[in-house]
Amino acid sequence: MHCKVAEFTAHAGYQQVKTLMNMTPPLRDERATMNTSTTQRGALSIRNVTKIYDPEGVNVMAVDNCSMEIAAGEVCMIVGPSGCGKTTLLNAIAGFHSITHGEIFLDDALLCGPSKPKAEQAAERMVVFQHGALFPWKTLAENVAYGPTVQKTLRKKQALEKARDMLSESGLGNVVDKYPGEVSSGMARRAEIVRALINDPKVLLLDEPYRAMDALTKSIMHESLLETYDRTKVTIFFITHDLEEAIFLGDKVHVVTTRPCQLKKTVSVDIPRPRSYETQSSEQFRLLMDEVNEAVHEEAIKAFQAGEREMA
Repeated sequence: MHCKVAEFTAHAGYQQVKTLMNMTPPLRDERATMNTSTTQRGALSIRNVTKIYDPEGVNVMAVDNCSMEIAAGEVCMIVGPSGCGKTTLLNAIAGFHSITHGEIFLDDALLCGPSKPKAEQAAERMVVFQHGALFPWKTLAENVAYGPTVQKTLRKKQALEKARDMLSESGLGNVVDKYPGEVSSGMARRAEIVRALINDPKVLLLDEPYRAMDALTKSIMHESLLETYDRTKVTIFFITHDLEEAIFLGDKVHVVTTRPCQLKKTVSVDIPRPRSYETQSSEQFRLLMDEVNEAVHEEAIKAFQAGEREMA
């Protein structure tokens, strides 16, 4: 069962590309740029969501009666034990699979629910995965321009110009014509986030995007993401196991239980923005770390004990 879920997630990035190819809204003015409007959008409401894999067979309950409210323009961090159902929740928001019960709304519009178990995939909800999905045969600029080109929201030349501008804003101006294999993993990951943002999404869904990076590269990526957030104010739904990352980046940290996923605790991160790495040495940061760590540790012990019971 778990192998099927992992295989599904590995190919989800390419499903997202196929979705972009099937969307054909009218051409926009070539001066269109990344959304910087002060209009708040991207509010997510997750209401009593349950997800059961193969209910007639192995009957694995991944999510059980889970509810969350994520405000428009909020950086929402999701932490919990491995295999607890965090990615299942993200996939439901993205439209990669159905939910069994409950409802998910985006800006008060139903994404999925009893009458519509699976959300339609759309550019308003873009995903950045752990392992990346840049096309190795395209340059960074071509990768970023791909979405609006196939959607026909911009002509190819306009899309490439916009891609170059956005990559430059993200500190990648010197490598726009390089291929993914010619740049560092950090640069490639920044390009992936730009590729998602060029589609002007309401919500950016990130599934442990910096998990495999060393501490120094990860710190640079954090600063880059915060700079991007300061420019766009896009709603961010971010899954992580790194508690320091969760507190440093987030407005709120939602701690979820071991499988099946339920909301255990929400911690508000009342640290002003913009933030710097000096923030992590503050007393307030340390107290928040202790609070989140205590909640996560309880669930990690439960997950470990449950694993031992399954093996017995």
